[in-house]
Amino acid sequence: MTMGKLRWAIPEGFLPDKGPHADDRELASHEAACILNTNDRDARLVLTLYFSDREPVAPYHITVPARRALPLRFDDLRDPEPIPRTTDYASLFESALPVVIQHTRLDARPGQRALITTLAHGCD
Repeated sequence: MTMGKLRWAIPEGFLPDKGPHADDRELASHEAACILNTNDRDARLVLTLYFSDREPVAPYHITVPARRALPLRFDDLRDPEPIPRTTDYASLFESALPVVIQHTRLDARPGQRALITTLAHGCD
């Protein structure tokens, strides 16, 4: 069964400082987009990041294999450039095939320690 949309927006993004668990990947502060591809073909996506104080950064190329989920950590993105920490941004995913995207943030800074998650906004 094919499900999802071709475009997804996450209007609020923020990569917190890694926090006191910076050396433990699972516990370090991060943001992620879990992308679900229920299609029988690989889904190829392009990610564009938007900022309040500078021009957008793109393209980040992402491939999600057929009938798989991809947990994409924003702090793993490197090309065309890494996302700066402690900077607000928004993201737009554009896919050639329908996908579903959920957004999650782990904020492990001292005094913060929060996990938030929501479905991204399907735009088409």
